Amino acid sequence: MDTIMTWTVQRFRQLLLLVVVLGSFSVLLYAGHRIQQEAAPIPQRVVSDDGVTLISAGEIEEGQTVWQAMGGMQVGSVWGHGSYVAPDWTADYLHREARSILEQYAQQQSGIRYDALPTQTQAALRERLRLLIRPNTYEPHTGTLRVSAERARAFSSLTAYYSQLFQEGRREFAIPAGALRDPHKLHLLTAFFFWSSWAASTDRPGTPGVSYTNNWPHEPLVQNRLTGDAVVWTGVSIIVLLAGIAAMVWWRAAQAPEDTRKEPASDDPLLRAQLTPSQRASLLYFGVVVVLFLLQIVVGVITAHFGVEGDGFYGVPLSRWLPYVITRTWHTQLGIFWIATAWLAAGLFVAPSIGGGDPKGQAVLVYVLLGALFLVVGGSMAGQWLSVMHRFSDDTARFYFGHSGYEYIDLGRAFQIALLLGLFLWVALVLRAVLPALRRPDAQRGLLILFCLSALAIAGFYGAALGYGHHTHLAVAEYWRWWVVHLWVEGFFEVFATVVFAFLFARLGLLDPKSTERAVILSSTIFLSGGIIGTLHHLYFSSSPTMIMALGSVFSALEVVPLVFIGYEAWEHLRMSQHQGWVQKYRYPIYFFVAVAFWNAVGAGLFGFMINPPVALYFMQGLNTTPVHGHAALFGVYGMLGLALTLFCMRAAAPERIWNERPLRASFWLMNVGLLLMLLLSLLPVGLLQTKASVEVGYWYARSPEFMQTPLMNTLRWLRVVGDTLFGLGALAFVAFSIGLLRAQRQT
Repeated sequence: MDTIMTWTVQRFRQLLLLVVVLGSFSVLLYAGHRIQQEAAPIPQRVVSDDGVTLISAGEIEEGQTVWQAMGGMQVGSVWGHGSYVAPDWTADYLHREARSILEQYAQQQSGIRYDALPTQTQAALRERLRLLIRPNTYEPHTGTLRVSAERARAFSSLTAYYSQLFQEGRREFAIPAGALRDPHKLHLLTAFFFWSSWAASTDRPGTPGVSYTNNWPHEPLVQNRLTGDAVVWTGVSIIVLLAGIAAMVWWRAAQAPEDTRKEPASDDPLLRAQLTPSQRASLLYFGVVVVLFLLQIVVGVITAHFGVEGDGFYGVPLSRWLPYVITRTWHTQLGIFWIATAWLAAGLFVAPSIGGGDPKGQAVLVYVLLGALFLVVGGSMAGQWLSVMHRFSDDTARFYFGHSGYEYIDLGRAFQIALLLGLFLWVALVLRAVLPALRRPDAQRGLLILFCLSALAIAGFYGAALGYGHHTHLAVAEYWRWWVVHLWVEGFFEVFATVVFAFLFARLGLLDPKSTERAVILSSTIFLSGGIIGTLHHLYFSSSPTMIMALGSVFSALEVVPLVFIGYEAWEHLRMSQHQGWVQKYRYPIYFFVAVAFWNAVGAGLFGFMINPPVALYFMQGLNTTPVHGHAALFGVYGMLGLALTLFCMRAAAPERIWNERPLRASFWLMNVGLLLMLLLSLLPVGLLQTKASVEVGYWYARSPEFMQTPLMNTLRWLRVVGDTLFGLGALAFVAFSIGLLRAQRQT
């Protein structure tokens, strides 16, 4: 009877997970449909009241491709998404246009500058400006957007301004001279900036006082202010968070205690035989991991320094050959590359030991996959440089082999396809190696199935990067981009990490497989119940309807609930590391797992929710509060997991080898303390001060050189050197330690 009951409960849990996944994706797909239907229209032409055509058919779309070709989101941001040194072009254009029109009004009325007018007169002119900007003058039946003569003159003056900026460069923005020289392309780029600003400031049909971007950015001059919906849904999200935590506490308290731990076996059960040829081949991947990790740190140091010096690196005019847009592109992309490579390598290394040996031709295929990895990494980086340096004469070639313009999926389309195929090849290699074990009905079969399914999700969900095309509407492209950045990186990476934890510890005999399987299914269900729909919290202000804000805020709050209890998981991992005998050999891999749990709670949970509610994100989006969450979550969680897997596999490859743990100990503490100091001494205070400026003055000001180049802000940015130096020393220690192990293994 107990057996039947246990079987029934287990099947119910599996069914619940399936229902949560299918239901959540149904909602997410419907939200995407609504975004496509209600996104800001792209006018076929923009015409002034006196009949002059400012922007002709197709020029806004062409302007978007010009923006993408020169680096897109790596050169400032649009709608708050992108890099942090240059302005947000939406906010910048909107503020400059508003000031231009106010100056025109002042000259027409009094013949003096706007700032010299009495306060009462200024208020009257701002109201006149609001009445000009807010009404939606787009004609759907003709595809024509009609603008006033004042807006037409502002467009002309801003075309000249942006032409000069990108031709001559701007040190404070880390934009080098000659970033864009073609006068026609500069006109197209300005047209795109105009459209993004128009969508941010004109009323959405049927919602007076609310723009297509839900009144983002904060710009008092045109009365872009918080909407009532943003305030309401922020309150609801906080209530949901508190209710979720309370429910989780109550549920845990009501459960009978279940000890999933086991006493370890007398010897290491993971690998007791000689390495197979494919396992030896997979060790090369870990060499690639540490090289890419080191390269990411190098370009990261250069990228961070560009934020202070702008056009060089300690006096060297580096931007001539390696501008900021390239170093930041490579920095973010290499992070994903080396982390993904570590996970691929771990799967390839462990699979033969699970299945009992190599399938025919496994080693050759592992080498083929490694070659494909080199092609994607090297080819995409070269193509991005060629795109930014204007070496592609044809935009179609740029789209396929150059820079996509979208952060985190900067690869050209050909390399995205190659990466997707490579991921599916990896899944095939893992599945064919573990297939014999899948056929055996043992205690670990359930965990192994979850491991394979999560690996398949890792491969499959990168395919969302193919959801946008060459000329896709920005709002729709953002929707698919966040499928990759959130669902792929923050979603299924999280599930994969949970499964990997459980599976490896079960293989080591430290956890009971059946109990652990139940725990994994439950934690995955809880996380995905908020995580899938929670993707929408990135799209509050990306020309999306209000329902996106409602769904995104509520379900992203639920994402945080399971992360609150990660500390317990860390404690359990730490207790595992205290076992004596052969378990001690895995002590430092387990320590890195502990770091994953810590940063999951702090980076993904605390710093993630700090910017998630609509009211917070309205003022914080694209400020330095974003990289606080980004660094703590991406490296702290997934990077630390990649390093843990690297150590785990290198430990299992030679269990008899005695490690000199001193550099590893130094590496562990230096990287974790360095990351924490980087956040607390520099990024977080800079971001909070920017938020204050955004609230008090306007979003444009928080990103402006007038604010960012003050002595205080420069001092805070220089303080990052403290944390960066410690982190860099720790990374070097890890790289040196890993290379030493790999060399010793190769000699063996």
